[in-house]
Amino acid sequence: MENTAPNGPAAPRPKALPSYLINGHSPLHSSYTADQDRDDHESTYSAIESSMGPHKEPISLEDLHLDGDRRKDSRDGTAPTQQQKASAKQYEDVEDGDMDDLELKVAARDGRDEPPLTPPATNSRSASPFITSNPTIDFDGLSWPSVGTLDRLHEREHPDDAAARLARLSGAVRTILECIGEDPDREGLHGTPERYAKAMMFFTKGYEENLRDIVNGAVFHEDHDELVIVKDIEVYSLCEHHLVPFTGKMHIGYIPSRRVIGLSKLARIAEMFSRRLQVQERLTKQVALALSEVLKPKGVAVVMESSHLCMVMRGVQKAGAMTTTSCMLGAMRKQAKTREEFLSLLRR
Repeated sequence: MENTAPNGPAAPRPKALPSYLINGHSPLHSSYTADQDRDDHESTYSAIESSMGPHKEPISLEDLHLDGDRRKDSRDGTAPTQQQKASAKQYEDVEDGDMDDLELKVAARDGRDEPPLTPPATNSRSASPFITSNPTIDFDGLSWPSVGTLDRLHEREHPDDAAARLARLSGAVRTILECIGEDPDREGLHGTPERYAKAMMFFTKGYEENLRDIVNGAVFHEDHDELVIVKDIEVYSLCEHHLVPFTGKMHIGYIPSRRVIGLSKLARIAEMFSRRLQVQERLTKQVALALSEVLKPKGVAVVMESSHLCMVMRGVQKAGAMTTTSCMLGAMRKQAKTREEFLSLLRR
């Protein structure tokens, strides 16, 4: 029967809700395949590996050949690569005349003729294009080790080698003081090279830690399938580009899959990866992947907000600038409602 109004004709039937607004199932319902989930993890692994690998030369403005007839590079005489040609093509395809025609067409339009906005076709974020099949996490050794860090770890059992490393670092600091025009032997700087060397070893103590020791068996079976969030974890790290600190707060959330971890371990995992030479983007991904490997949860989300002294004390010198990065895995990446729940809880 049609719906009828109390004092009038029959009311029209309500239109069906669009699919992305239907709330008839749990936001934890998995609508993505295991292969897609594995691709997300491998993509994040690849991003971490590439950020820690050899630096690639960026394409300079001189390398963007806007003239299709030019075949040689202005600096070294080599032919432009396919990547450089593709980068320049986006500028070649649009000319001034095309822009003038477009502006005339837009000005002539009547707003009433425009089609209504359509809802998004999906509530999932697309997978990252960076794929790799070689995860680099290592529970028994160091987690994402750098060259030389295994030697540092082994020096725990060889005090003489550790003392020799500290002496070399102290000598390097003394050289720095001399190069900036200071006298390392004056009263105020007496002992500073040794103190700074010890401080630097503490700032980077994360190189000597690994996930197996951090977790230390603190994973428990629990039938809980709702969000677990630890907010405002203070993070102190060193920017690997300038060796100056960046500090901020990290928020970690995950949806358990019959396993939970001791809450303090979340802060310890963040501490382990932050006490290294880092960039914020990589640090965020490493924490998310580590938690994913340990718990195999339905979803993981990590958001980090920090201030970088390389932007405050030097360079652009913008004291109020904050940098926010995030990494979403599993249901947090694929399910919009789950992701929004996590972000809304962070704002409370």
